[in-house]
Amino acid sequence: MCGIVGYWGKKAAQPVLMEGLKRLEYRGYDSAGIALIADGQVMVKKTAGRISALQARLDRPSRRHTVGIAHTRWATHGPATDINAHPHLDFTGKIALVHNGIIENYQTLKRWLQIEGIQFVSETDTEVIAHLIGYFYTKGCSDQRPSNGQNVFEWSVQQALQRLHGTYGLAIICSDFPKMLIGARKGSPLILGVGDGEYVLASDAAAIVEHTTRAIYLADNEMVTIDSDGFHTKTIDNVTVCKDLQEIEFSLEQIELGGFAHHMLKEIFEQPQALNTCMQGRLNRRDRRIVLGGLASYMRQLTRARRIVFTGCGTAFHAGLVGEYLIEYLARIPAETEYASEFRYRSPIIEDGTFVIAISQSGETQDTMAAVEEAKDRGATVLGIVNVVGSSIARATDAGVYLHAGPEIGVASTKAFTAQLAVLTMLAIELGRRRHLGSAEVEYWIEQLAQIPGKIERILSQSDQIRQIAQANIDHNNWLFLGRGFNYPIALEGALKLKEISYLHAEGLPAAEMKHGPIALISDGMPAVFIATRGPQYDKIIGNINEVRSRGGRTIVLATEGDDQIRPYADFLIPVPDAPEILQPILTVVPLQLLAYHAAVLRGLDVDKPRNLAKSVTVQ
Repeated sequence: MCGIVGYWGKKAAQPVLMEGLKRLEYRGYDSAGIALIADGQVMVKKTAGRISALQARLDRPSRRHTVGIAHTRWATHGPATDINAHPHLDFTGKIALVHNGIIENYQTLKRWLQIEGIQFVSETDTEVIAHLIGYFYTKGCSDQRPSNGQNVFEWSVQQALQRLHGTYGLAIICSDFPKMLIGARKGSPLILGVGDGEYVLASDAAAIVEHTTRAIYLADNEMVTIDSDGFHTKTIDNVTVCKDLQEIEFSLEQIELGGFAHHMLKEIFEQPQALNTCMQGRLNRRDRRIVLGGLASYMRQLTRARRIVFTGCGTAFHAGLVGEYLIEYLARIPAETEYASEFRYRSPIIEDGTFVIAISQSGETQDTMAAVEEAKDRGATVLGIVNVVGSSIARATDAGVYLHAGPEIGVASTKAFTAQLAVLTMLAIELGRRRHLGSAEVEYWIEQLAQIPGKIERILSQSDQIRQIAQANIDHNNWLFLGRGFNYPIALEGALKLKEISYLHAEGLPAAEMKHGPIALISDGMPAVFIATRGPQYDKIIGNINEVRSRGGRTIVLATEGDDQIRPYADFLIPVPDAPEILQPILTVVPLQLLAYHAAVLRGLDVDKPRNLAKSVTVQ
């Protein structure tokens, strides 16, 4: 989940690298470091803490330093200390690298290298990679020189990578080759931005778009070498690979704050436009159908599916739960949702006619990627719903749908979640059309879905009122979020949002389950957030609200606009525009996003960089 960036070009490397780190800080922010080559030496500076702490320790940039690498860390092996921060040097002091991922056999390699007389200084798995490259480099410079004319630096990297088990995105430099930068990937994203006489290597396009919109996306077991002759791509087994240049689909403006205090708030307010973009060209009102081009060649098979399994982690898992309800309601196909982190370990039953749909904002979530691989091994047709074009899950699945929600920088997912719900709704409508829905029904659902962005605009206009509700309740450390039917997964999502950015304990529950144990938690003033919009279970949830009120709980109620009947049951009321029950989740989640956001800000917390979390979970 770390962020890595490398630069090769004509400019001073340090400012480019530091700006790149700032754009990648959402991937990890417990330590940071930089390595530059000049005067035949690798110079490393690194520190625990945020990127600002590293910036304070750097010298003035020099135009002599035109090649370098940098890293912002989310700790996996060893705590956040200066020594454990990247970059790491090999034992010769000539080779430096930064790493995103986890090396699973690092302990075995470490013991072997220690027997060879190499001393370790950090607790990280990454240091093993540096020393392993250094080991082969010293061999290659003496008695085992490459026989194919390949330079010894590149050869040493290949020799080391062939012995690693696990995942990595790497940027590597060597003082003996001051005009060379090497990148490699397996299981962790790595992109090379190709500019005019300059190259930016990064784990995310956000660090690249300021310099160029042209890029190549490395696949697993591929590496790239940049030198004065340009860039060269090959496998780690030294087989040449031709890569096509692609256009990065978003602009620098889209990842700037644009006047908002935080990326999360910006992305919450971007949801109407993001949904319009997501649905653009896909809602065919004239022919009363949905067009999902990425699934076109699989729609007939999907229509005959015996079972659909959704898999994802965190917020994406909650989207899958809504998708399960949608598919069963509109398409009448049996569906279920699995935590991706559990899917591969529980020997899942995959029968003929089973489709697995993996959901991920980044398309790089390692638990979800592992679930994709497991499902494919068991013979399932695997589809993907992802936001990031060219991501690992997008490439690994048989087909899929891009969200086109635009870049999401805030760690807590907002607009990607509502876009996931929109895609799942469109898929369910189209499958329903192909199976049993009449044209009038399809037209109704398409028209209702098309109205959702405008209704979200009305919810966003209540941001100040929702802030006041957060202000009145943030002194309470325990919250409940309760919903029924299609809004049960939104109760889970609302609780997750509050937990991950405000650090308040919250539980999401089906409202009917409260009385089977959790009601014991209710005490004077405890906030209980009810999603009580009009629907088939409306009367039931009013009964649940009364159960909380009679025990001294404080009720925050999301209710349909104009519903005066429920007002006496609410200590705090948040009106939500009317919509059919199956579309309500796209609306009801928005005030819960705002509630969590304001609670975190009022508590003085870093909304975009919550503790212990990172945006793209690229480790298992």
